[in-house]
Amino acid sequence: MTTDTGQPTDSGRGRRRERATLLAATLTNGPNELLDFLLPLWAGAAIGLSATETGILLAVELALSLLARPLAGVLADTRDRRRVAAAGAALYAASAAGYAVATGPLSACLAAALGGIGGALLWVTISAIVSERLAEDSAVFPRLFAAQETGSWAAFVPGLALLPGIDYAGVFLLCSAACLVAAVLLLRAPAGPPPAAAPGTGTGAAAPAGDGAPAPGTGGVLAPAPASGGPVPDAAARGNAPGTGIAAIGRRLRPMLLAVALTMTAEATLSLLLLLHLQREHDLDALNIALVFLPGAIAMSLAAEPLHRYAVRFGRSRVLAAAALSGAAFATGLALVPHPYAIAALWILSGLSWAAVMPIQQAVIAEASGPHTGRGMGVYESAGLFGALVGALAAGWLYDRADWTVCCLLAAAVLASGAVISPAALRRLGVSDLPPAPSPAPAPEPAPTPQPEPAPQPDTATPTREPEPEPEPGPRALARALAQRVALFALAQLALLAADLSWIQDLFTEDLLATLNGGHRDGDLARWIYGAGKIWTYLVLADLLWTGWKLLHARARDRPGP
Repeated sequence: MTTDTGQPTDSGRGRRRERATLLAATLTNGPNELLDFLLPLWAGAAIGLSATETGILLAVELALSLLARPLAGVLADTRDRRRVAAAGAALYAASAAGYAVATGPLSACLAAALGGIGGALLWVTISAIVSERLAEDSAVFPRLFAAQETGSWAAFVPGLALLPGIDYAGVFLLCSAACLVAAVLLLRAPAGPPPAAAPGTGTGAAAPAGDGAPAPGTGGVLAPAPASGGPVPDAAARGNAPGTGIAAIGRRLRPMLLAVALTMTAEATLSLLLLLHLQREHDLDALNIALVFLPGAIAMSLAAEPLHRYAVRFGRSRVLAAAALSGAAFATGLALVPHPYAIAALWILSGLSWAAVMPIQQAVIAEASGPHTGRGMGVYESAGLFGALVGALAAGWLYDRADWTVCCLLAAAVLASGAVISPAALRRLGVSDLPPAPSPAPAPEPAPTPQPEPAPQPDTATPTREPEPEPEPGPRALARALAQRVALFALAQLALLAADLSWIQDLFTEDLLATLNGGHRDGDLARWIYGAGKIWTYLVLADLLWTGWKLLHARARDRPGP
């Protein structure tokens, strides 16, 4: 099997490379999200920084991360991506360790600088690695998103639970250790395509020899190609070729970058407004605020791949529009519901919206960037960070000057505009509205073995290369996955039962109505764990209903006709 450039490819090696990269993403995104959450609290409580100094500390990391993204994209296109990503994970580890030993603003800002540069190197390059299999499997970016969000909530639960016992320094050192493990995983991952021929979309597409035409699947970005029989241009030559620089790719991707910046501005504004609202209006501490955000994080980690199937079936434009309206419904609901439990339920809508939008944006950027995926991902993430920065500034200004209802409705209007802007940006880029259908599993490879019948081979081989709709999981796969989730839930409930923190136990031993309406435990940590178990129970019940319906649908689909 070969790529379009004639280079051999090993799909098994590519899958192993992807799995190692996704595990590294889980191990690094969890500590990164936890650090972002704890950093403002730690800055004031541990080293006595003022509000202004804390703002400067956060700005240092964000500014360096924003500036380093385009350079990280160039490195991802011209260097061994494993080493670039591993360097980013190692800088993340150094940053977390730096926070653990920091004693003042200067040492904290140094740690923040390391984290900003490390994040740029890591996430741009991980996205580029994942995109290598995009043409072979259109679900790679939903899997990346799910891996990142799984790491997020999986780090929050033990991190916040251990915080009272090991303090901030202990949690930061654990984050550093997880990032070091991720760096080792990235270095030990299978090698990918050479930098000079790395296919940006997994297709290895390049322009025909010497014609200067856009490569297939590149969305119009010129892909320089050698003359027939000539050598592949080196990395430096490719980086300086006309139409392949950061500025040229940025101009090409401008419609989607504007949509990304707009979406991130609204999301960041709403997230920070909600955090301030929970802290100041409901007097919630950090643990309880994290509990409000937890259901949405879990929903994001579970929903990315199922939502991708809707994009394959109905098209990206419709899913983007529906996700924008879902986010707008969440923002409108915030203006109407006052209780934190209702806000936690509504946050799931925002999580589902983000789980649908972000993988589509990444896939579109990868396809439109062609063989320069690193550069495309660099400017894409820069646009997202710029939107987050604008959103943070807007949230602070709005919260001090506008009514809560007005803030929510303004954010809802911006999010709803994405239902028009995002599909229009997709059309402007010229990429396909339907994601590339994945090739069938490697089952057809044994086809050449029956030698007595060479004639039927073309007839049987040709259909196997035609794009087919992504197959839905069968009943056995659905039931097996559900059993794994329920088994994990049961083990967690046994642990909660042993610690006398089980909400399910209280349903049978305490007043039923009072338990359904709340239930409680004394102490911040106990109350937080008890509430998390309650929300998890609701999510498992929803999972049972949803998966049960899918099982019935799958069995009806597979049942032979009369």
